[in-house]
Amino acid sequence: MAFHLLAEPIRRYVRDQRWEELRPIQAAAIQHILADDDNYILASRTASGKTEAAFLPILSKVDFRQPGVRVLYVSPLIALINDQFQRVETLCQYLDVPVTKWHGEASRTEKKKLLDQPAGILLITPESLEAMFVHAPRSVKTLFSQLDYVVIDEIHSFLGTDRGLQLQSLLARLRRAGRARFAVVGLSATIGDYAEAKRFTGEAARTKVLLDRAGKEMHTQFRYFPADRSGADLPLDLLKDLYKQTSRSKALIFPNTRGLAEVVAVKLRLISDRVHGHANYFSHHSSVHKEVREYVEHFAKHNQRQPFCIACTSTLELGIDIGSVDKVVQIDAAQSVASLIQRVGRSGRRDGAASELLLYATNPWSLVQSLACWLLYQDGFVEPLRAARHPYDLLLHQALSIVKERAGIGRAALLKELLANTAFTEIAPAAANEILDELLRIDWLEALGGELIIGVEGEFTVNSREFFSVFKTEPVFKVVHAGKTVGEIPYSLQVQEQENLFLAARTWKITGIDGATKRIEVVPARDGKRPIFSGGGGTVHPRIREKMLEILVSPDDYPELDELSQLALRSLRQQFAGRVWPAQLTHERPALVKDKGLIFYTFTGTKINRSLAFLLRQLEVDFVFDDSQSSFGLAVAVHLLPALFEQLRLFAEDVDFHLRDALARNPALIDFAKWGTKLPEHLQVAVLKERYFDFAGAADFLRNTVVV
Repeated sequence: MAFHLLAEPIRRYVRDQRWEELRPIQAAAIQHILADDDNYILASRTASGKTEAAFLPILSKVDFRQPGVRVLYVSPLIALINDQFQRVETLCQYLDVPVTKWHGEASRTEKKKLLDQPAGILLITPESLEAMFVHAPRSVKTLFSQLDYVVIDEIHSFLGTDRGLQLQSLLARLRRAGRARFAVVGLSATIGDYAEAKRFTGEAARTKVLLDRAGKEMHTQFRYFPADRSGADLPLDLLKDLYKQTSRSKALIFPNTRGLAEVVAVKLRLISDRVHGHANYFSHHSSVHKEVREYVEHFAKHNQRQPFCIACTSTLELGIDIGSVDKVVQIDAAQSVASLIQRVGRSGRRDGAASELLLYATNPWSLVQSLACWLLYQDGFVEPLRAARHPYDLLLHQALSIVKERAGIGRAALLKELLANTAFTEIAPAAANEILDELLRIDWLEALGGELIIGVEGEFTVNSREFFSVFKTEPVFKVVHAGKTVGEIPYSLQVQEQENLFLAARTWKITGIDGATKRIEVVPARDGKRPIFSGGGGTVHPRIREKMLEILVSPDDYPELDELSQLALRSLRQQFAGRVWPAQLTHERPALVKDKGLIFYTFTGTKINRSLAFLLRQLEVDFVFDDSQSSFGLAVAVHLLPALFEQLRLFAEDVDFHLRDALARNPALIDFAKWGTKLPEHLQVAVLKERYFDFAGAADFLRNTVVV
C-alpha cells in the first residue's frame, strides 16, 4: 500500500487530515517517485490532490538535513504561491522543514534568512528566478547547488508560451549551476500533448506521465439569449436569468473579457439590490487591485453559508483555492477546450458532488463554438500546445541575461552555452551568431578584452524590472478613489474625464487624469451614463472550428440545449443545408452566395485565418474578415475560388518578401514578441511565421480545400 511507503511524519500528517484514503494520483505518485529519480508529469482533474501527490513522496524521500534548498516550487502566479505556501508549510511542519516565498511581494527578512542559511523548500515565479540569475548570481549557487527536485505547478500554462521557453532555459541554467542532477515534477489538469510536456523538462527520455483519467459527474445546460439592437453589453433577459440561476449559489462567472466581467458584477449587484437579495457580488481580474482580489479570494474560501458570485477572467482559472463552488458559468464561447476544462473543474470539488456548468450564448456562432468545445471536452480532446522551435527573441533575451550573470563571458563560451540549452537546441549557430552581432551593433553588448559585456545601451535594459519578464505588459493607469487604489485599467483614447467606467464591481466617474503619474481619479458614478472598459480576444484551434462545421451539417440533437438554443442552431444549420456533405468531413468548406459576392467559411484556426487575411491583402483583394464566424466576405464568383486559392498558395509558399515589406510599413506587427524588435529583420520574419501566422497550414488548407 502506497501509504506505508511514506515517512512516518508524513503518515502522521495524512492521519491528522483524517483522509479515508489516498487519491489515485497520490497513490501512483508515491509509488513511482519513491522508486526512482526520473522526471514526472502528474495529470489529473482539478481538486484531485496533485500538490500533495508531488510533495508527499518528495518530503518522504529528500534528506532536508543536508544544506541548501532541496526543493524548488515554480508557479505561474504570485497569488498561487501565496495560496500554496499555506498548504506546503502545514505539511512541512511535520518534518520541521522551512518553506520560503520568493517574489516581489515577499518578506525581505525571510529572503535574507534563507540566504544566510539555505534550507528547505523555496516557492518562486520564473521572473523572480530570472532576477536572481541577473542580479544575484552568487545566490543561485548558494541556494540551488544541492537541488533535488523542481516542482512546476500548472505546467500547462507554460507549454507553448514565451514564458514557458524562458522557464525551460532557466531550468537548463539551474542544471549547470548545480552539483548534482535534479528531477522535475510537473502538475496539470489539462495537457493536450504529453510529448511536449515531457520535452519541457529538458530530459524527455527520462520523463514519465502519470495520468488519472477519472472524471466527475457533470450537469450541463446551454441557454440562449440573442443580443438586442440597443448595443447593450449583454441582453437584460440574460442578466435576469443569470441572477435567477445563481442568486442562491456559490458561483464563478467567466465572461471572456475584463470589461464584461465588470458589467456582469455591477448589473447582478443592481438586480440583487432591487429585489433585496444578497450583496456578495465581486469582480476578479488582473486590473482589480491586489488587496481587493485577495479579499475576494479570502471571502470565497472561508464563507461557509452565504451565496456569492464572482465575475472573473483567467485569474481564477488556475489552482488558487477558493473553496467549494456550486456552479461555473461561461458567457459566450471559451477560446479553448483547455480553458473550459480548467473552469469546469472549479465546481463540484467536494467528494461526491457533481460539477454544474451553465453556458450562455448571445449569438448563434458563439453557441456553436461553445457546443463544439463542450463536445470535444467530452471526447477527451485538449489543444496540443507546441513550443516554438526557433525562439530567436528568447535566445536574445537569455544571451543578455547570461552575460549580465557572469559579468562578462567569452563569445565562444556564450554560444556554446546557449546552443546546449534545451530551449534553443534547434537554433542554428549562424543565427545565434547573427543575434550577438546585432546586440553588439546596437550597443546592448560590447566586446572588451576577448569577452562580451553589457554595453552602455544594454545597461538600461537589463537593469530595468521589465527585463525579467518575456511577456509584454500593456501601459496601465492606476484608478484611485479618495486616496485608495481601486485597480488599474489599460489606457486608451476612450479614457476621458467625465466618462464612466466599471471596475471592482462598481461604477465610477473619471474626475481627473494625470498622464505623468499614470493616475486616474474617480468618484462613484450616479448618472447612469454607459461605462467604458476594454477587453481582449484569443486564438482558436483548428479542431474547434472543424467540430463547429460537423455540428452544423449534422442532424444530431443535443439535450443540453434549451429551446431557444435549439431554434438558433436549427436556423444556422439552414444556411448550410441543401449541399451534399460526405459522411466524414475532411477538406469540404461552404461558400454562400450573397448579393454580388459570397461568404467563404474556412472553419479553421485563428492563425491560419490570419495568414489567409495577410495573403489576400498582398493580392489587393477586397474582403471582410470575421474570425468569430471563420468567414471571408469576397466580391468573387464561386467558380473563380480555385484560381484565387492557387494564387494565395503560391504567395504562402514564398511569403518572406511580403512579411519584410509589411514589417517595414508597420513595425508593430512584431510587438507580440517583447524582444523581437531587436532581432535582425529576417529573424523577425521567422518569428512571425512560427508564432503569429501559420503559412504552412494556410498553404495546406488552400491546396486541399474543396468548396461546396
